[in-house]
Amino acid sequence: MATFSLGKHTHVDLCDLMKLEGWSESGAAAKGTIDAGQVTVDGKVETRRRCKIFPGQTVAFAGQRITVVQ
Repeated sequence: MATFSLGKHTHVDLCDLMKLEGWSESGAAAKGTIDAGQVTVDGKVETRRRCKIFPGQTVAFAGQRITVVQ
Protein backbone atom coordinates (compact mmCIF):
# COMPACT_ATOMS: atom_id res chain seq x y z
CA MET A 1 0.00 0.00 0.00
CA ALA A 2 1.21 3.48 -0.85
CA THR A 3 1.80 6.17 1.75
CA PHE A 4 1.54 9.95 1.75
CA SER A 5 3.79 11.88 4.14
CA LEU A 6 2.44 15.02 5.77
CA GLY A 7 5.93 16.22 6.56
CA LYS A 8 5.64 19.17 8.95
CA HIS A 9 1.86 19.52 8.49
CA THR A 10 -0.71 18.10 10.91
CA HIS A 11 -3.28 17.16 8.23
CA VAL A 12 -4.21 17.46 4.56
CA ASP A 13 -7.63 18.28 3.13
CA LEU A 14 -9.18 15.41 1.18
CA CYS A 15 -9.54 17.37 -2.08
CA ASP A 16 -5.89 18.50 -1.84
CA LEU A 17 -4.71 14.94 -1.24
CA MET A 18 -6.51 13.81 -4.39
CA LYS A 19 -4.78 16.51 -6.45
CA LEU A 20 -1.35 15.87 -4.90
CA GLU A 21 -1.62 12.13 -5.61
CA GLY A 22 -2.68 12.76 -9.21
CA TRP A 23 -6.08 11.15 -8.66
CA SER A 24 -7.76 14.30 -10.03
CA GLU A 25 -6.69 16.74 -12.70
CA SER A 26 -7.98 19.77 -10.82
CA GLY A 27 -9.59 20.89 -7.62
CA ALA A 28 -12.98 21.02 -9.32
CA ALA A 29 -12.58 17.43 -10.54
CA ALA A 30 -11.58 16.29 -7.04
CA LYS A 31 -14.58 18.02 -5.49
CA GLY A 32 -16.94 16.44 -8.05
CA THR A 33 -15.53 12.98 -7.35
CA ILE A 34 -15.92 13.48 -3.60
CA ASP A 35 -19.46 14.87 -4.02
CA ALA A 36 -20.38 11.79 -6.08
CA GLY A 37 -19.43 9.51 -3.16
CA GLN A 38 -16.56 7.83 -5.00
CA VAL A 39 -13.96 8.33 -2.26
CA THR A 40 -13.68 6.46 1.03
CA VAL A 41 -11.79 7.33 4.19
CA ASP A 42 -11.10 4.40 6.50
CA GLY A 43 -13.62 2.33 4.54
CA LYS A 44 -16.51 4.79 4.75
CA VAL A 45 -17.79 7.01 1.94
CA GLU A 46 -16.67 10.60 2.54
CA THR A 47 -18.52 13.48 0.88
CA ARG A 48 -16.94 16.41 2.75
CA ARG A 49 -14.55 18.06 0.31
CA ARG A 50 -12.36 19.61 2.98
CA CYS A 51 -12.41 16.62 5.32
CA LYS A 52 -9.15 16.76 7.26
CA ILE A 53 -7.07 13.62 6.77
CA PHE A 54 -4.70 12.82 9.64
CA PRO A 55 -1.83 10.32 10.06
CA GLY A 56 -3.05 6.74 10.18
CA GLN A 57 -6.07 7.30 7.96
CA THR A 58 -6.47 5.45 4.67
CA VAL A 59 -8.07 7.00 1.60
CA ALA A 60 -9.28 4.95 -1.36
CA PHE A 61 -10.47 5.91 -4.84
CA ALA A 62 -10.85 3.92 -8.08
CA GLY A 63 -9.01 0.88 -6.81
CA GLN A 64 -6.15 2.91 -5.34
CA ARG A 65 -5.41 3.17 -1.60
CA ILE A 66 -3.07 5.42 0.30
CA THR A 67 -2.28 5.67 4.00
CA VAL A 68 -1.31 9.05 5.43
CA VAL A 69 1.78 9.08 7.62
CA GLN A 70 3.54 11.79 9.59
